[in-house]
Amino acid sequence: MWPKVSANGEKIVFQKDYQLFVYDVASGETTQPEFTLFQNQTLGKEISREVGGNVSYFDVSPDGEKMAFVSRGVLFISDIKGKFVKRIPSHPKEAVEEVKWMSDNKTLIYSRTVKGYHNWFTISAENPTSEKQLTNDQDKNRNLSLSGDRSFGVYVSGRNEVREIDMNTLESKVLVEDELWGLYTPNPYYSPDDQYIVYSPIRNFEREVMIYHRPSKKTINLTKTLVTETNPVWSPDGKYIYFTTDRTQPSYPYGTTEAHLYRMKLEKFADLFKSDEVEKLFAEKEEGDKEEKKVEVKISEGDFMDRLERIGPSFGQQSSPYVIQKNGKTTVFYISNHDEGNPKMWKTTLEDFENPKTEKVSDQRMGGFLIVENKDKLYLLAGGKVNTLDGNSNKIEEIKINESFSKNLRDEFGQMYYEAWAGMEQNFYDGNFHGENWQELRDRYAQFLPYVRSRANLSLIFNEMLGELNTSHFGFNSSGKEEDIYLGTRSMETGIVFKNESPFIVDKVIADSPLDLDPVPVLPGDELVSVNGVIVDKSLNRDSYFVAPTMSPELELIFQRGGEEVKVKVRPVSYNAMKTWLYDEWMDANEAYVDEKTGDRISYVHMKNMGGGELQHFLEYMVSNKGNRDGLILDLRYNTGGNVHDPVLQFLSQRSYLQWKYRDGALTNQPNFSPSDKPIVLLINEQSLSDAEMTAQGFKELGLGTIVGTETYRWIIFTSGQGLVDGSFYRLPSWGCYTLDGRNLEKEGVDPDIRMDENFVDRLEGNQKQLDKAIEVIMEKLK
Repeated sequence: MWPKVSANGEKIVFQKDYQLFVYDVASGETTQPEFTLFQNQTLGKEISREVGGNVSYFDVSPDGEKMAFVSRGVLFISDIKGKFVKRIPSHPKEAVEEVKWMSDNKTLIYSRTVKGYHNWFTISAENPTSEKQLTNDQDKNRNLSLSGDRSFGVYVSGRNEVREIDMNTLESKVLVEDELWGLYTPNPYYSPDDQYIVYSPIRNFEREVMIYHRPSKKTINLTKTLVTETNPVWSPDGKYIYFTTDRTQPSYPYGTTEAHLYRMKLEKFADLFKSDEVEKLFAEKEEGDKEEKKVEVKISEGDFMDRLERIGPSFGQQSSPYVIQKNGKTTVFYISNHDEGNPKMWKTTLEDFENPKTEKVSDQRMGGFLIVENKDKLYLLAGGKVNTLDGNSNKIEEIKINESFSKNLRDEFGQMYYEAWAGMEQNFYDGNFHGENWQELRDRYAQFLPYVRSRANLSLIFNEMLGELNTSHFGFNSSGKEEDIYLGTRSMETGIVFKNESPFIVDKVIADSPLDLDPVPVLPGDELVSVNGVIVDKSLNRDSYFVAPTMSPELELIFQRGGEEVKVKVRPVSYNAMKTWLYDEWMDANEAYVDEKTGDRISYVHMKNMGGGELQHFLEYMVSNKGNRDGLILDLRYNTGGNVHDPVLQFLSQRSYLQWKYRDGALTNQPNFSPSDKPIVLLINEQSLSDAEMTAQGFKELGLGTIVGTETYRWIIFTSGQGLVDGSFYRLPSWGCYTLDGRNLEKEGVDPDIRMDENFVDRLEGNQKQLDKAIEVIMEKLK
């Protein structure tokens, strides 16, 4: 990589396997120069970490006296108040993720990585000597939930197995094989009587709620819809299952924004009557009446979705339900953003003969939580802190855990390398890894781990390993305090474009920039002579006068104009804002070009990307008068993708189906907007990528018009990702995009109907070959 030629042309220096080599042009020999680097190698040294505020998982022992918790992949136990903490030894080069107490109050079962794969282990918390490995899977075992007496556990393994582990024999067996996905799978749970297990598999990219009957080994699909129902949990009395769903909108590909909390009645039982409660007041009390009745889950077959009842707010997004029952009250805790769009913890209390009551539990911004219920007490993990939770008063009080521990970055880097590799191995969208040997690539790049000196080195080798897959939409990002930059700078832009050949002479002021005023304070030909009182030195780079540690609130510029000084004040903006103005200027020029060439008959709209802002821009243009012309040119050249292909294509697909009018009024088509009644041309090029390629292929498949330009970039995969123990993150190409006949757009892209190349010289000289061809095609259709 990175060949560089010496000034005299005799030597070429290059990098291979992260080493430097020199090639002698005359002799044809390659040598490796010797040199010494003096560095302070800190990766192998222990670094102190704090548990407080950094807990990722926890559990409370059955006797209510002890906690087990995980911080940065390290396992600990303590008393229930967090005062006396002990680190439980596990493999120093691996990371623990989940932990549960077993029924003896002395033994822990936990998941930790083995060369990247999560397996189950046990260890004595009382006398921790050596850990015992229970599974040896090259998959991720996760989401362990225990039965009521902790004699069994149910968990998810890999992409398609729900398993059960016998907590006495510590042996696992597969209960159900189904499509579960390897990331972000909802937890399975035992029913209160331990006879059923609820889990959430995938059908057509959407999750269902299903239950597995342990005695009969049969499954029942409770939902059977084409939208997602997810995060199912049982009510403690076994009468309901709670989950969240948007009843009419799928979660893919955008996710839900209006998923509400519902409960499903499992048995067709009658409502309670007040008169029956009065009669109970006179009933004879018998011995044993105070004994709690054993819960028995009963299932009445039928259309379960007809038995749904919404719980809590009717707007916003709800998630993560947790249900408790006490003294005849059912309390459902959940996350909701209906309070000004901020996700917080709320609860809805349900009580017979009373109206439901919804209250905010905490003002803390909360994306998710873990609640552990033990001996009528609630413990809450949120934001890295373990708390006590009073379900009645809504009081949350942190359990202070003041404990330090040490880890070294070299061990942590190795663990993250293998875990991220395993995550890709389990969830990369193509099981053939684009023809590459993923195992061999892991071992090849792992050879460099002993020589890694920084997070930048780790990111480099991992991203280059990913690059071997010849795929897109990937990346490994890692950051830490030891990588912080001491000094930084900001570029300050004013909206002025200077001449290339005369870098201190104004060429123009960009439209919509801070200096685009009436009258214009800066004119073409003005010469910059001072910035904030500093006289410019024309032998220096002009941009050095517009760089500072932070963005200045204002700049004072002095120009020479016809022998006179002109003083101008301006509020500077970022470099990205300048790029946006230049891009908008190009768009406006294209629109004016089409207007002129077609006599205002054809609409032109460009989308920079397929994000929400550009979707809004597209829709606003299309519902304006300019959008209602004789035809449309939609320009997706240079489009960097996003995720709004469906609403764009849905809008373009609209056609008139009838007319209506007021008395004596003009006939008007329905729907209001019907772009498909008129010719449409789509422009694409070699820099149309990602969701722009989805849009182009959909446009072609739906027969919406003619595509002009060059083939797209072949860079379209939808992604997920996973965090690691220190907050590092890897982006994962999770699902591919294919044509209806099965062709992979990542490998083939989208071909235009009419190829029209446009090169750098054309752009430099202002030749509009592609736009001219689009105009020609659409005007021909109007003849």
